[in-house]
Amino acid sequence: MKVHDSEVDRYALRSALSGTTLRATIAIICFIWTLPTVGLFVSSFRSASAIRISGWWTAFETPFEFTQWTLENYAQVITSVGLGNALVNSLIVTIPATAIPITIAAFAAYAFAWMDFPGRELFFTIVVALTVAPIQMALIPVLRLHVASNLNGTFLGVWLAHTGFGIPMAVYLLYNFISQIPRDLIEAASIDGASHFQTFTTLVLRVSVPALASFAVFQFIWVWNDLIVALVFLGTRSSVATVTAALSELIGSRGQDWHLLTAGGFVSIILPMVVFFSLQRFFVRGILAGSVKG
Repeated sequence: MKVHDSEVDRYALRSALSGTTLRATIAIICFIWTLPTVGLFVSSFRSASAIRISGWWTAFETPFEFTQWTLENYAQVITSVGLGNALVNSLIVTIPATAIPITIAAFAAYAFAWMDFPGRELFFTIVVALTVAPIQMALIPVLRLHVASNLNGTFLGVWLAHTGFGIPMAVYLLYNFISQIPRDLIEAASIDGASHFQTFTTLVLRVSVPALASFAVFQFIWVWNDLIVALVFLGTRSSVATVTAALSELIGSRGQDWHLLTAGGFVSIILPMVVFFSLQRFFVRGILAGSVKG
């Protein structure tokens, strides 16, 4: 009995040490990963002269000396630099460019999963194949279509571009979830006299919220952080420039003004963080959609 107890104690000790080592390793990795971001965040509240003459870590020597902190960087970035207008433009671009692909892809995913029509497997194969096609290959042909249709430099043009680029992944993600809905539920709705449209709107959409929210997070953050599509289809005019284009212009014209660059960078990430944390409870369920049957 004593031998058995000693083995149990050794096993418990090893488990405790392994858990402590794992937690310490994770803490170190998180610290190293977030350290540059912390440095940029601290720098965004320091004056230009303070950034030039000392490192950001020196601010923690006297953290309660409030004269070294300033909000002028954020005020200047939002007003005089024009990032405030760019934030509004990014919202105008991102919200429809997220909602439109989700709507179209949800209908398409239901059709591929539960409706029989000629060429269904072929069309689905083509859609999935488009997920691996590089965006850069399609930019020039799509841009020519936009120019010919007088859509270049308009919000409608960039909405259509993001919709076309986002639909294949959206269909694939939502199909994996919708196809795993128990067949009994779909058949019960059909027996009750529901059409495919009624089944989709009253049943499928309700149970697909995790997958829809997951794609919404991906698409919103991708469109918000996009630069190449915004530059190609909108340009850098201040009336339509997005926040990424404005930051790119800021780097080009004021690359030496670190106090403005750091403030502008953190202004641009506020809204994506709000979206991510507000939908976080659906996120893990959504990205695992369709990975396990049952």
